[in-house]
Amino acid sequence: MYPPEMITPMKSELTENGFEELVSSESVNRFLARGGTVLLVVNSVCGCAAGSARPGVLQSLSQAKKPARLGTVFAGVDQKATQTARENMLPFPPSSPCVALFKEGKLVHMVERHQIEGRSASALAENLKQAYEKYC
Repeated sequence: MYPPEMITPMKSELTENGFEELVSSESVNRFLARGGTVLLVVNSVCGCAAGSARPGVLQSLSQAKKPARLGTVFAGVDQKATQTARENMLPFPPSSPCVALFKEGKLVHMVERHQIEGRSASALAENLKQAYEKYC
């Protein structure tokens, strides 16, 4: 568990930009059950979350076609919420950070840590924009 003063700015980077903070298993299930096209980010404290994942996700939302709703869980903090999010991301193995796009409750696009780590925020944004074009 990380101290709140450490992770609050990392959470805020997404929540201050329209992401719903999901902190329980129930909140993740409710979020996904509402249907539509939704983006779910598993946030983390690692450098690739700060350098690529969060900035890339935010850049990806600068176009007309984008998910209707945005949600986030924080790995290592919101443990039950993260576990439930990851269960909905199967068959992909757990990774953080990662980004999942769901349409009508079904996983349609996944970006795992190994696709984020070592890549630019712009590369992630472009990956997600292409998925939005296809599914949103």
